[in-house]
Amino acid sequence: MTSQPLTPTVVEEYLAALEGERGEATRTVFETVHAAMPVGYELGDFRGAPHWFVPFSRVPVTYNGQPLAYTTLIAQKNYTSLYLSLHAMPERYEEFQRDWAARGLKLDMGKSCLRFRSLADVDLSLIAEAVAVPVDEFVATYERSRQT
Repeated sequence: MTSQPLTPTVVEEYLAALEGERGEATRTVFETVHAAMPVGYELGDFRGAPHWFVPFSRVPVTYNGQPLAYTTLIAQKNYTSLYLSLHAMPERYEEFQRDWAARGLKLDMGKSCLRFRSLADVDLSLIAEAVAVPVDEFVATYERSRQT
């Protein structure tokens, strides 16, 4: 784990505006993800929501002309979604699912988004492990996917 730069103001405002148990859970997950994020990813915002990405200085050309997305945390109307990039790394994705099940928690997950309503729905240590993929490994996975 490494020390990350200060949070952009727009992200701070986004997190502060979330109310109740969902707001508390979202802020706690944010803090967990931010603390576990390896060096090389940057924190910005996607429509105000916290969004970690690989900067253009590392990957100047991407499939959509935007910095390479890694992880995003978005508060929806009835739940919060943590968009992980595990689907791009099948072995890590399967390991995450196995470890989650071993903890006895119900996994509410789509292809890339982990959905939760409260802290009781998540395992913070597994989330921290899931986002702790070194930027070089993630970029190599991305580059291999673009070659096929």
